[in-house]
Amino acid sequence: MNKNYMHKFILVFIVGFNLLPAIAQTPKTYTSSEILLQIKKLNVLGSVLYIAAHPDDENTRLLAWLANEKLYRTGYLSLTRGDGGQNLIGDEQGIDLGLIRTQELLSARRIDGAEQFFSRAYDFGFCKSSEEALATWGHDKILSDVVWVIRKFKPDVIISRFPEDSRAGHGHHAASGILAREAFDAAADSTKFREQLSNGVTVWQAKRLLWNTFNFGNTNTQSELQFKVEVGMYNPLLGKGYGEIAALSRSQHKSQGFGVPAQRGSVIEYFTTVKGDKPVDDLMDGVETGWARINKKELTDSVNNIIRNYDVQHPANSIGSLIALKQHPLNENYNYWVVSKNADIDKLIESTGGLFMEATAFNQLNVIGDSIKINLAFNNRGGIAIDRVMVSVFGSHYTFENFKTNETKIQTVTVRVSEIEQASQPYWLERGLEKGNGSFDVRNQSVIGNAENYNYRANFQVTIGNVVYHFFKPVLFKYTDPVKGELYQPVQIVNPVFINSKQHLMIFKNTDKNVKRTVGFTLHFNTQVADTAKFRYNRNGYSRVVFDSMLHVSKTDLRNINVIVNSDSVKKDTREYMGGQFSSKAFRDDQFLSLLKIKYDHIPDIYYNYYDRVTILKMDLKTAGKRVGYIPGAGDKVAEALEQMGYQVTILKQSDLNPGNLKQFDAVVTGVRAYNTNEWLNNVYDALMEYVKEGGILLTQYNTSNQIGPVKAKIAPYPFTISRNRVTDETAGVHFLIPEHPALNYPNKITQKDFEGWVQERSIYNAEKADPAYQHILSMKDPGEGEQDGSLIIANYGRGRFIYTGLVFFRELPAGVPGAYRLLANLIAVPVAAKKVKQGK
Repeated sequence: MNKNYMHKFILVFIVGFNLLPAIAQTPKTYTSSEILLQIKKLNVLGSVLYIAAHPDDENTRLLAWLANEKLYRTGYLSLTRGDGGQNLIGDEQGIDLGLIRTQELLSARRIDGAEQFFSRAYDFGFCKSSEEALATWGHDKILSDVVWVIRKFKPDVIISRFPEDSRAGHGHHAASGILAREAFDAAADSTKFREQLSNGVTVWQAKRLLWNTFNFGNTNTQSELQFKVEVGMYNPLLGKGYGEIAALSRSQHKSQGFGVPAQRGSVIEYFTTVKGDKPVDDLMDGVETGWARINKKELTDSVNNIIRNYDVQHPANSIGSLIALKQHPLNENYNYWVVSKNADIDKLIESTGGLFMEATAFNQLNVIGDSIKINLAFNNRGGIAIDRVMVSVFGSHYTFENFKTNETKIQTVTVRVSEIEQASQPYWLERGLEKGNGSFDVRNQSVIGNAENYNYRANFQVTIGNVVYHFFKPVLFKYTDPVKGELYQPVQIVNPVFINSKQHLMIFKNTDKNVKRTVGFTLHFNTQVADTAKFRYNRNGYSRVVFDSMLHVSKTDLRNINVIVNSDSVKKDTREYMGGQFSSKAFRDDQFLSLLKIKYDHIPDIYYNYYDRVTILKMDLKTAGKRVGYIPGAGDKVAEALEQMGYQVTILKQSDLNPGNLKQFDAVVTGVRAYNTNEWLNNVYDALMEYVKEGGILLTQYNTSNQIGPVKAKIAPYPFTISRNRVTDETAGVHFLIPEHPALNYPNKITQKDFEGWVQERSIYNAEKADPAYQHILSMKDPGEGEQDGSLIIANYGRGRFIYTGLVFFRELPAGVPGAYRLLANLIAVPVAAKKVKQGK
């Protein structure tokens, strides 16, 4: 391999990755004690890679200890981005949730000091076998990703979180243990994934693979005979123990409700050896972790002298010694550790010198082909001797000179975004999911494993003593919030026009005749247009022009376009898709994408482009009743689906839940985890029960009952227990336990066909230990397990009915599964059905 190419690849990998944790966050500054810790790290040339399946699987206490006590280069490889998990803070699911959890994981790494990697595997939801996980992901594809990360990161020790069997508690977990074992050998085998070896990596043999055993709930895999390390100590340079750091790190997983208290005192971690030599005294037994590793043992004394002479009041006094260390002839072999340590020294020169560098754009969203106004700022706060600073950004170059100590110099520059530039998009979403939805279609080998994109960067080239140091800073959008203060967000390159649909789903009934509905599109103009323009809609393979005329719009203008869809134009029992397309000679490409923004205070703003098309369904759907009250929970799109079914939906808050107001509703539905998130539901329990008693129906979607998500209010008229039982096979057979029950017959005759086409799973958090007053309507099971009958239970109460269901309507309805709509219509109509059955008799 070409040495120069190898050097550039390692440099991009190491320096580039170190940029990622700072993106869209307040730029990290270091205290004097933190700088000292980083100087100490210069003498440690060892690395550890931790492997598991999801965000929040990692042992944050161990990662914090490895990175900050042992001072190893530490990484966490999460096979998935957590797309299939639950969401306790909003209604995002799937890819959207994976984007949130990616940022939460990066926030965790900023705290515990480890680095973050991902494979291309998609979290398709809970599964119970590693065989299903590996088959769905594509075994060899994800194995190649793990091998790639190992070959890039070159860990001396690999640690897996989970065993390969049922003790892992999740098919994804067990699969991560299997892939860790297989990759341990494959990464060292030049015949495996040979194409990687021409992309900047070499084979790599780690010293050992350990399993970090655990004691979770009823599963204890630890033993006093296992290898043990103490990780609960206090780090005076950080002012925290590793249990405290770990709690802060783990509490970043807010979408999962994983806030935990700080732990102080002794903590033992346990390990068993899966592959390689067993450790006896230390995790790194048999590994040289000092400068002798690269035949530079003499540098140990050089670093020790810097540590010994370090002045916490004046860190800049160490710059001369750091520069001398940097200028030591280290680069003759382009060794991985040489490049890594040179990058570390550069960061230390920046932090000890108190150098402040930033590039901030005036606007967060910047249009392809337009100009961007950027402030370039530099401050030599430490007063070190600097000859010159040149900044390169978007292909333009600017110079700072004549520096005074602690004087902020700002240059406002205008640069142009090339018309051939692509709109910003998370790299794993550029091509989306592969067919089968098991993994992302990423074909650029160099980005596989990265946590996120490398942002647009400014290269600050600082000349100190005739040596040029390169400091790369992300171009960020900076603004001041009157409550939160100064904030930074990522800069986005966007398309000239966004096209949003006003609804995502439209439902026609097979019985509809000449029913006309409106599909609304909104054009968001991000730039001025004064030209001939054309808008068309594309529907199921054909295209129709809505307008083709001269258009004059200004930046930020909106244009609404309505298209009428007649039910007679849609075939019975079919699904169609409809999207918009805008074209003009003013743009190089046709515009057809929307931009989704996800915003939460604890993570950076998230944007991605997608085709905002409307799903048009025509199905055999009958409804009974008109008015439905909806009590929101943690977040879902069920209320919108009910509206598309033809119901008048009213969102209910606490003050609405009184008997006088509730009697207007044919049914009241509670959103997912409503009883986990709304403690006030306990105060309206009597009102809800009175509503049911007087003939109403209360349909309660799933809730959890555990330490993370406890039930905060009384739910039902008769007792039952919410279990952790679920059926994860979305194709599992469904048995009708009471075939004649109105829930399966009125107004829609439910058949096995209604359970075809379901996505991700059947049911979660099913009921068990139910009072005899409940009727169990359905049973189902995952392969190799016993039948579960708690996915749908119904009890009469007075003249009405109470229903609890673990069926995942919150997934199936947005996915447009006809059977889910038909069954939901029946559940809402149950009291009416009971009356009809009685009259028929």
